[in-house]
Amino acid sequence: MIMNNDRNFDDLVEKFESKIYGGLKGDIRRSVIWRDLCESIPEIQGSNSLRILDVGAGLGHLSVRLAEAGHRVTYNDLSKEMCRKARGLAKRNGVEDAIDWYLCPYQDLPLKSEQSFDLILCHAVMEWLLQPDQLLSQLTRFLSPDGRISLTYYNENSLIYRNLIRGNFNVLQSQFQHDRGSLTPHSPMQPVQVEIWARESQLATDSISGIRVFHDYVTTVRGGNGSAEAVLEQELYYSQREPFKWLGRYIHCIFSEDNASC
Repeated sequence: MIMNNDRNFDDLVEKFESKIYGGLKGDIRRSVIWRDLCESIPEIQGSNSLRILDVGAGLGHLSVRLAEAGHRVTYNDLSKEMCRKARGLAKRNGVEDAIDWYLCPYQDLPLKSEQSFDLILCHAVMEWLLQPDQLLSQLTRFLSPDGRISLTYYNENSLIYRNLIRGNFNVLQSQFQHDRGSLTPHSPMQPVQVEIWARESQLATDSISGIRVFHDYVTTVRGGNGSAEAVLEQELYYSQREPFKWLGRYIHCIFSEDNASC
């Protein structure tokens, strides 16, 4: 097994489950990603089964949803506790056997699987890696010729903007200090840098959306912000629009092979 210092969430599974997947934050995240996938890959809701790799799949919500839709899913995560909970969810939904389970660093996957995939999901992984610059080039090794990569990453510009709004100027003037007990990623990503890595991996950008483009900035809840349904509707609307999508706490990109660079 490849030794690495990529973040393992065995120690924060319960907090991860409530903070990331629970509540309105989780609803916005799932809704934006699912909308983008359906728009870019209509086959995801069709009758043909896709081969899907979910890297850093965590609690397995998306893996299970896709398996329920009839797709052949390969689940991968570094965390034993995450995988255990994901398998429990899959079992309760009757799709445990429709998913191939790989508990290992994503870097070990080439040793375990030689197949290619129509869709590779990699959500909220890049910002936790010791070597994030290697992620996209590794994932392209598994991509089928007409495949897509769905990537989300923590947006450094959003972190800066939030601290500006809250007057945390001292935070911006010092090197970012990561708290291991926090779910704030230790390596927020610059969109420009991610785009460079994509081009270096011969990937073209099909779509970009922001996830939580205003929700996390609200300090006083009033008007429409008091309605979860209204917030979700506006988040979906502005998630694809300039310049608001670039304010998203996370950025969701869908990449495909750049044939022009081949």
